[in-house]
Amino acid sequence: MPKSSTILAATAAALTAAVAVSWKMGNLWTLCGGGGGGAAAANSNECPASDDGSRLQNSAFVFVKPHANTAPTQALVRTKLQAAGLEILSETDVTGEDIDAKKLIDQHYYAIASKATILPAADIPVPVEKFREAFHEDWATVVAEGRACNAMEACAAFGCDATELDAAWNKAKNVVKFGGGFYCGLVEKNNKALYVFNAFFMTMREKFVGAGTSIHCYEVAWDPAVLSWSDFRGTLLGPTDPADGPAGSIRNTILATWKELGLTAAPNKGDNGVHASASPFEGLAEKTNWLGASLADDAFGQALLAAGLTEETLTAWSVDPRVHLPGGDDDGKMGSLFDALEDTNADECLQKLVEINAMN
Repeated sequence: MPKSSTILAATAAALTAAVAVSWKMGNLWTLCGGGGGGAAAANSNECPASDDGSRLQNSAFVFVKPHANTAPTQALVRTKLQAAGLEILSETDVTGEDIDAKKLIDQHYYAIASKATILPAADIPVPVEKFREAFHEDWATVVAEGRACNAMEACAAFGCDATELDAAWNKAKNVVKFGGGFYCGLVEKNNKALYVFNAFFMTMREKFVGAGTSIHCYEVAWDPAVLSWSDFRGTLLGPTDPADGPAGSIRNTILATWKELGLTAAPNKGDNGVHASASPFEGLAEKTNWLGASLADDAFGQALLAAGLTEETLTAWSVDPRVHLPGGDDDGKMGSLFDALEDTNADECLQKLVEINAMN
């Protein structure tokens, strides 16, 4: 006879599935424009079109990076976005001073920055056994003796800037990876030796917070029937390395015309001109971070809340945690939430989030 816990788990799973189906047949239809459609629409893999052809829109956050933020580059990006059928909902600048004070770039790269600028060393979730194996001493002792710090604290402790810390980090004889975006190295500088976490992030951060720097932001929305998210990133934006981008893509065009656009150096894989969200949910997270947008006021945020996801869950998920994911034989495995949603259109992204929410 099954245990009561097993029965409860099965009942909860069945109830969750029923709620999800009910929501797809009702609320999803309403959010996509209303009009009917019933079970046939609910079984579709796409958000059903209403009588006027409307559907849940894709919405992303795009910004020109500091190294490329000139008026001609802004105009180029604006023209490319609109020519591809995207509507620009808002456009604004964010200064380096605000990025620094509000730690916006730190939140943007949270997995890396949490160990570099946000959490003090004592609060970083260091795997103590791996630390002992790598450095041959106890983590608790190191913390008690004040011999560990995040990257920002290291600059103060060593009396150096980001560039000098990066140079010392690159000379470190022992740098260990504890996980994705999670590195520790024994760094020596100015007759001191400290365990430092993610020191490389400081030079990345410096590009966004230096005096006189800024980014130029576009909040965009479009019909996924006109442009898929995959084509938005691969064809319109272009790959991470602009040299590999298709002719006419934004990043490749910036590379081809960087002198005319007023850039001081040619773009490369690291400084590739423009950032864009990898999925509708990543776009939502980026808009709440960079623009202070409200979940309840955003169309995709409204859809997620109507689907039963809470603001608390969505806020926690905005920093790309590892969650249980659906996936055939690997069903329930832990993985990056952002990676699981990459290149999905709004309807598919929403449905995946409902399923992931049920598993977690």
